Formats: sequence, C-alpha cells, structure tokens
Amino acid sequence: MTTAITPDSTMREVLAAYPGAQRALFRRYHVGGCSSCGFRPDETLAQVSERNGGLAVAEVLEHIQASHEEDAKVLIEPSALAAWLKEDESVRLLDVRSREEFEAVHLEGSILLSQAVMQEIMAEGTNSRPLVIIDHQGKQGLDAAAYFMGHGLRNVRCLRGGIDAWSREVDPRVRRYAIETK
Repeated sequence: MTTAITPDSTMREVLAAYPGAQRALFRRYHVGGCSSCGFRPDETLAQVSERNGGLAVAEVLEHIQASHEEDAKVLIEPSALAAWLKEDESVRLLDVRSREEFEAVHLEGSILLSQAVMQEIMAEGTNSRPLVIIDHQGKQGLDAAAYFMGHGLRNVRCLRGGIDAWSREVDPRVRRYAIETK
C-alpha cells in the first residue's frame, strides 16, 4: 500500500511513497535528472511544479501515480521468479549491482552487467529471452529495466526487493548485507 501524497508532500515523502517518481518526472517533464532541473528533498511537490514552468501539480501527481502502477507491472515477486527459473532455462538474470557486491553474493546463474553484456542483450532486439534485473533492494533495478524497455526490449522484469528479498523469502543461504554510506 502506497502512502498518499499531496501537493504539500516533500519530495523526500514523494520518493519514499513512489520510488520511481524521479524517473517519471524526468521522462515527462525533464525534472530531477540533472543539477539544472534537480530538486531538494525538503521542497514540496507544489514548489517543484511551480519552479518548473508552473506545471499543474494535479497532473504531475497523476503522472507519478500512473508511472508507479506501470512500474508495479514490471516487478516479479521472488517466489514467482524461483518458480519461473525451475520451469524456463532461458530466463536471464542480469545483476546491476557493483562488481564487489556481485562477487560477495549473487544468485546462481546471474551475470553482472557490463558493457559487453549490455551490447549482447541490445543486439537481440526485442529479447525473446526473458530478462530479469536484480539489484540490492529493488531500488535501482527499475531504472535499468526502464532503460532496456526504452530501447525496445519487451520481455523485461525486475526482482521486487532485489537480492535482499530473495534471501528473506526464497533462499536464506544467500547472504544479506548492508552498504555503509558516509
């Protein structure tokens, strides 16, 4: 269940409720993708909308919510992925975490995203082979999925909750970890 946001919600609250909001705002309105169009976490949605050409805040909010619903269609539950992997050997697991994270722990059969891997996937066109994006906690995977889908790939999913959820819900032998930030 998503927390309700309003025009007076801070961008911190908007992003907590709708993790893909920044991608949605950038895609439609060119807001939040670079330093010239960025926003502060303490700015309200209404302030950001006003500062970016007087956007209709109700329309912006509707777009964020619609994008969130589209994101949800791309997500696959860990248990559903586990079942799918047992049924279909063609499923490709693409890990978008850092090399260090991947080397520390990864799902069996997954491959680490690299330039060469990306070129191989893109060369397939619409990717008849299913592609499932894996990240740490399900926060960056949707960005990678959106990138591939934006380049014409249609058979792309993203592991809900990332490798962390896989460890909690499917295979506790997959070690969990936390990344320290300074």
